[in-house]
Amino acid sequence: MSVLTRDEAQTRAQLLDVHHYRVDLDLTTGDETFESQSLIRFTARAAGDTFVELKPETLHSALLDGEPLDVAALDGNRLPLSLTEGEHTLSVATTMRYSRTGEGMHRFKDPTDGESYVYTQLFMEDVQRVFAAFDQPDLKAVFEIGVTAPQGWTVLSNGITEQQADGHWEAAATPLLSTYFVCVAAGPWHSVRTEHAGLPFGIHCRRSLAAHLDADADEILAVTKACYDRYHEKFDEPYPFDSYDQAFVPEFNAGAMENPGLVTFRDEFVFRSAVTVTERQTRAMVIAHEMAHMWFGDLVTLRWWDDIWLNESFAEYMGFQTVNEACSDLFPDTWVDFGIARKAWGYEADQRPSTHPVAPDPEAVPDTASALLNFDGISYAKGASALRQLVTWLGEKDFLAGINIHFKRHKFGNATLADFIDNLAAATDRDVHGWAEQWLRTTGVDTLTPRIDGAGTSWRLTVDRTGSRPHRIAVGVYDREPSGDLVPREHREIDVPQEAPAELTGPRPALVVLNGEDLTYTKLRFDDVSEESALRGLSRIPDALTRAVIWNALRDMVRDGDLAPATYLDTALAHLPEETELALLQGVLGFARTQIADRYVSEDERPAALAKIGEIARALLRRTEDGESPGLRLTAVRTFIDSATTPDKIASWLEEGTVHGGPELDPELRWRILSRLAVLGATDEAAIAAELERDPSATGEEGAARCRAALPDPAAKAAAWSALFDTDDLSNYLFTATAQGFWQPEQAELVREYVPRFYADATALGARRGPAMAEAAGRYAFPFHAVDAESLALGESHLDDDAVIPALHRKLVDQLDDLRRALAVRTA
Repeated sequence: MSVLTRDEAQTRAQLLDVHHYRVDLDLTTGDETFESQSLIRFTARAAGDTFVELKPETLHSALLDGEPLDVAALDGNRLPLSLTEGEHTLSVATTMRYSRTGEGMHRFKDPTDGESYVYTQLFMEDVQRVFAAFDQPDLKAVFEIGVTAPQGWTVLSNGITEQQADGHWEAAATPLLSTYFVCVAAGPWHSVRTEHAGLPFGIHCRRSLAAHLDADADEILAVTKACYDRYHEKFDEPYPFDSYDQAFVPEFNAGAMENPGLVTFRDEFVFRSAVTVTERQTRAMVIAHEMAHMWFGDLVTLRWWDDIWLNESFAEYMGFQTVNEACSDLFPDTWVDFGIARKAWGYEADQRPSTHPVAPDPEAVPDTASALLNFDGISYAKGASALRQLVTWLGEKDFLAGINIHFKRHKFGNATLADFIDNLAAATDRDVHGWAEQWLRTTGVDTLTPRIDGAGTSWRLTVDRTGSRPHRIAVGVYDREPSGDLVPREHREIDVPQEAPAELTGPRPALVVLNGEDLTYTKLRFDDVSEESALRGLSRIPDALTRAVIWNALRDMVRDGDLAPATYLDTALAHLPEETELALLQGVLGFARTQIADRYVSEDERPAALAKIGEIARALLRRTEDGESPGLRLTAVRTFIDSATTPDKIASWLEEGTVHGGPELDPELRWRILSRLAVLGATDEAAIAAELERDPSATGEEGAARCRAALPDPAAKAAAWSALFDTDDLSNYLFTATAQGFWQPEQAELVREYVPRFYADATALGARRGPAMAEAAGRYAFPFHAVDAESLALGESHLDDDAVIPALHRKLVDQLDDLRRALAVRTA
C-alpha cells in the first residue's frame, strides 16, 4: 500500500475542489465483511491525472461521470483518475473487511451477551478501509451517511441520525469535514440522552456495561455540560455541529477520538470496578480534551500532518485548564496530575533519539507514515506545556483573543503554524514569532539550576540555564520551621535568562524551588542545601503542585544517573505514607514499581526494592483503616498486590473475596491478584478458567489471557508466543493483554530464548497486520526486563532492517534508548 506524500497532497489539493460525499454502508452481510458505496462530487480546476484511495476486500465497480473504470487498475490503495477540467462525479462500490485491530471499521462481539458492535476509527489513512475517498485533511467536503444495520441496532454518526424503513438509518448532512473525521458507530447501544443549550446530548455504551454507565451518567454529563459552557465563554465561535454524542466503544486503540458530533472513547472509561478520584479526573480531562477539538481540529483543521500539534497540544492544554476551571468542585487541581504523570511522558520522549520539535518543519513529515510517528509525548504533553508557558508569558486575555481571531479567519477550513502564529501576533505587541521559533522549532529539554550567593540576611539568586529557551517561572522560597515544616517565605516570577540576580532578604533559605508552579517546561536541579531539604522535607511542603515539581525533578535525577534509585525509594518511603494527593501517590509509586524495581536496580537488588514499595503500601493501608480515604486505600491495595514477592497474603484476599478492613474485591482487583499469583507460580490454568467463568466479560477474557501468559511454565510461554506471533487471531486488546503477561523479571531465565525471537517475529507481524499492531508489539511485547548489553546490541542490530515498518522502528528506537538509559542507571 502506498502512503500519501506531502507533495502528492499539495498537487492534488491544487487540482481538486471536493464538494460532497454520499456514503452508504450495509452492515447486514455477515461478520467478516460489509458493503460500501460512495458517490463523490468534485471539481477539477484543470485537466490532469490523480487518484482516489481505497483498501477494499473487493472492488466491484467504479464509475467516473457514469463511465466505468477498469477495476483492475487499482494499484494497492490507489485507483487512477484522468480528469477533464470541470465538474465530476465518482461512484465506487466495494466489499470491505471488518477490522479486529482498531483501524477502519472495527467489529467486536461481546462475550458477556453475544451482542456485536461496530465503529469506525478513520484516522490518517483508515477511511480507505471503509469507503473510497480523496484522503487528505485539506480536501474537506460535506458528508451524507446512510447505514443499513441489523434489527435492534442503533446507528450513531456525526450528525443526528433517524431510523427509516428496513433497518436503514440516515444521518444529517455535516458541515465541511476532513475525511478522517467521519464516524459511524452501530450496535445495540445502551444510551442516556438529554438536551443542553438547545442541542441533543447523548452518552452510549454496549448493553453489558449499561448499569455502570448509568451509575456515572450524572457525572459524565455534568462534566460535559460544564466544559461546553466554559468553552462558549472562551470562544466567540459557537459549537459548530448539530448534536453532541459520546460513545464508549470496545477495543479502542486511543484514549478517544474527536469525531465531530460523535466522540468515541475507549470503554474502560465506563468503570466496572472501583477507581480513584484521579482516574475520574482523567476521564473528565479526556472529555474536555476531545470537546476542545470541536474547535481546534474539527472547525479549523491542519493542512498537513506536520501541524498535528495544533490539534493535540491545544486540546491537551485546554483539557486540563478547562476541567480545572469548570469542574473544580469535583476535581480541585488537574495540573498536579499533569505535572506528575503527563509531563513526564513529554520529558522522556524529548530526550530520546526520536525527539522532534513540537512543530516540525514540513520537510520532516514527508508522508503519512512519518506523520503517524509524531503522536507522542512531544505533540501532547510538551506542546501543552509550551502553550501553558505561552499563556504565562503572553497573558490569557491576549492568548484567547488570538485564538478567536484564528477561528474566525479559518472556520470550516484549514490552517498552518504560520497562520496560528500570525493570528496570535494580531492580538499582542509581543514577539510571538520569535517565541515560536525558540519554543516550537527546537528539540530537547532545558535544565534550570539555582545558585545562591551571599551571607547574613542578604542573598542573591542566580538561575543557571542549560539550553536556549526563555522561561518565565515562579520561584518558591521556603524556610524550615522547628517542627520540620517547610513554609513559603515568598513566591516571585523571574524571567530566565535574568538581567540581574534576584535579591532575597532574610536568612539563607532552606529550600528554593524553581518553577514551583510548574508554568514552564524544563528539567530542574537543586543547590546542595535545597536538595537536602527536599529529600528530608518533601511531605512537609504545603502545596501539592510544588511537591509534584520536586518529585518530577527527583525522577529526572534518577533517570540521568544523578540520584541513586535506592535514595528515591528511601525518599518515597519517608514521605508517601503522609501524602494526601492521589495523583502524586499514583505517579511516584508507578515509577518506583515499573521503572526502578523492574529496570533500574539489578536482579539482586530487586527483592529489596519490591519490599520497600510493599512497606509503603502497608503504611498506607494502616493509615486508611478507618475507611475515610477509599482512593488512598485502593491505591495501597493495588501497590501491595503488584509488589508482592510471596503469595500468601494476596492469595488469602482472593480466597476470602475481600481485603481485611476493605475493600471487597471487585473484578479488577481479583484479576490483578490472580495475575500476580501467576507470575509467582502460585496459581494454575484451572483457577484462571474458574475466574473467567466468574467474569465472562471482555475484560475477563483479557485478564485470563494476561494470567495464562504470565504462568512460569514452558508450555504456557510457548502457547502465548504462538498466539502473539504465529497467527493473526488475537484482537488488538487480547494481543496487548497476552504481551503484558509474557515478560516478567522473575522469569528471566525461562523466557531468555524468546528475546532474540522477538525482533524477527515482530517485524513479520508488523508487515502482516499494519501499524497499530506493530506499535502494540513494540510497546507491550518488547523484552523490557532484559537489561543487559547483549540485549541492547541485539536490538540495535535490527534497526537497519528494511523490513521493519516505520511504526515498529520508532517503538524499537524508543525502547532501546530506554534500555540504554536503564543500563547507565545501573552502572552510575
